[in-house]
This record gives sequence, C-alpha cells and structure tokens, in this order.
Amino acid sequence: MTTLLPCQRALFEIPDEIAYLNCAYMSPILRSTREAGQAGIGRKSQPWQIHPADFFTGPERARALVAELIGGDADGVAIVPSAGYGIAVAAANVPVAAGQRIVVLADQFPANVYAWREVARRQGAEVVTVPWPEDHDWTRSILAHLDERVAVVTAPHCHWTNGSLVDLVRIGQAARSVDAALVVDATQSLGAYPLDVQAVQPDFLIAATYKWLLGPYSLGFLYVAPRFREGTPLEYGWVNRAGSEDFRNLVQYRDAYQPGARRFDMGEHANFSLLPMAINALEQLLAWGVSSIAATIGELTNLLEGEARRLGLQPVPAEYRGNHLIGIRMPEGVAADLEARLAAAQVYVSLRGQSIRVAPHVYNTAAEIGRLVAVLATVV
Repeated sequence: MTTLLPCQRALFEIPDEIAYLNCAYMSPILRSTREAGQAGIGRKSQPWQIHPADFFTGPERARALVAELIGGDADGVAIVPSAGYGIAVAAANVPVAAGQRIVVLADQFPANVYAWREVARRQGAEVVTVPWPEDHDWTRSILAHLDERVAVVTAPHCHWTNGSLVDLVRIGQAARSVDAALVVDATQSLGAYPLDVQAVQPDFLIAATYKWLLGPYSLGFLYVAPRFREGTPLEYGWVNRAGSEDFRNLVQYRDAYQPGARRFDMGEHANFSLLPMAINALEQLLAWGVSSIAATIGELTNLLEGEARRLGLQPVPAEYRGNHLIGIRMPEGVAADLEARLAAAQVYVSLRGQSIRVAPHVYNTAAEIGRLVAVLATVV
C-alpha cells in the first residue's frame, strides 16, 4: 500500500510566504543536500585529505542509488554532466542508416531533438515528429508512427510542457518489435514518478539531477542497456580505464575500460562537491519512496485539476498525465499580466506556450494550491 507523506517543508529552505510550485523548472535542494555540497567544497581547501580511493567510492555509491531508483544494475549507470551529454552518447552509438526514421514528439525538449537532427543530417535519415494528440494520448500517437523504417524512437516519460504521459512499456515493446532503439529523457519524471527499466527496457535513459532528483545543476545520470555497454564514449579519459585505481601506474596505458557503462562517464565525474549533493538527495528520495512521492504530489495536482475545471480552464486529465506535473490551458490564451500577478502573490509556476505548468512537490500544501487558484480566478 502506498503511503502519503506529511508535508516535508521543514527539510527545505523555503520561506512560508513563498508558494514554489515550479519543480519542473528547477528544484530547491534539501538543507542536508546543501550541507553535503558545502562539506565537499571544504574538502578541496584541504586536498591532502582527498585520497585516490575517493575518486571511486562516491561514484560507485551514486551508481548503486540510481540503480535502486530505476530497478536496474549499477554497472549500467554512467555519470554525465547533463541530459544533453547523455543524449549525445546515445546518438553516437545507436545505428541509423540512410533512409531510416528517428521519431520525436512535437515540442519535445530541444536537448532531445538537436542531436537527432544532426544524426539525420549526417546519415541521410529523417526526423519524424509525432503531432500533438488532441486527446492527450501520446502513446497511441507514437505507436501509429512505429514501423520497420524506424531506427530510433526518442521520447520523454512525460511531456515537459504539461505532464502528459507516454506509456514507455508499450512503446518499448513496439520499438523492439520493429528493431528500433528506445532512448528516454526522464529528466521531467525520474524521482517523482515510478519508472522501472526492467519493464521499459530502454536502450538509453537519461536524467539531469537538478529537477525531480532534487540535486545540483551540471550533473546527471545515464542508464545504458547491456547491448550498448561496449560502445564508444564521448571522452577518452583516464579514470574510466581498467586499473585506473593505481595512480602510480597511470602511464601504463590501457585500451580496456572499467566494466559496464563506466566507459561513458564524463571526465572528473568524482566531483567532490556536486556528487555528494546528488547522493544525499537520492538517499532521501529512496527513503520517501518514489510511489509515495508520486501519490503525495498527486493529491495536489488532482486538487488543482478540479479547481481549474471549476474556473472553466482546461487541465490535462489525471488519466493522461503524471501525478507530479500538470499543464492548464486558458481558452482565451494566457493573460498578459498573469506572470506579474503571480509574482505579486509570491506564487511561482512556469508559463509554457498557452499553458500554465504547475509542478508541486512534497514541500507544498493544499493552501498553496489555493493561492494559485485565487490568482487564476482574477484573470478568468
């Protein structure tokens, strides 16, 4: 049975007067995560206390936590600086031939589009864009575009602008049936909505840490399926080579890599400030439980959906979106002064196109949803 979490605001540094409903933009970090980062910075002021083993213990802890979060194995996890870096790794390793297709979603986040445009240009392939489904059913629309011509389908778990979901299990099954690779950008869901790589079987799955993983900026994680773990990395560094633990003999150059997806690690991935922050946040997410996080946030987004309908607005229905993220369309368009009105009320959301994107977390309350609704009521 999934347990709802009590409000966790005390673990964050959010003033009472601030209604921060914008985790999809950038999450606040936990107090303990800030402390972990500060301790990491402090270590650099005394570098004689950083030992060769420390270049490996932190990364291995992070891999294990990410693997637990996604139901995968630590050998499949690489440490990257951004979602775009992880997508570039996928684009460099997924085979795409002339005349084949790469399937993307309409208005997909650009980091997961530009790399594939370049692959298509270089290989003589075609990028095919799945149009917005009027009924919010992305899964049906994507499935209609999958056939033997497709080499790659690259998609999010939910659309970044309004939270509308993609059934990755069904998409994965369909992609494998036509021998297409599945690349998933989970930046807008991982940590707040359940995802199991054993069920989805993605070839590559990427997530930056600064949103729903409650971590720092400039860090991310990449999961690589077993069939691609002997692939080509973007960097040819030293620390991901076999035997790199032996600092005395680093100039005994080796062609062999550390096992699994470690070959895809970015240079300096043992970052002694950012990685402890990510580890601290991952530990807290796992302590809460992703299912409990999703259910708790879902109480707020479901409340907002009902209130939005009462105002005559058009929220994405619960059956077609993640619990954690909801987009609301205003039939007459977003009011020109809405952003100013929200700022005056100290309510923080994102405006994306004709939608208001609302992304609460376990530090928010029903009263803060009420404050947002009160502002919306003044412009309807």
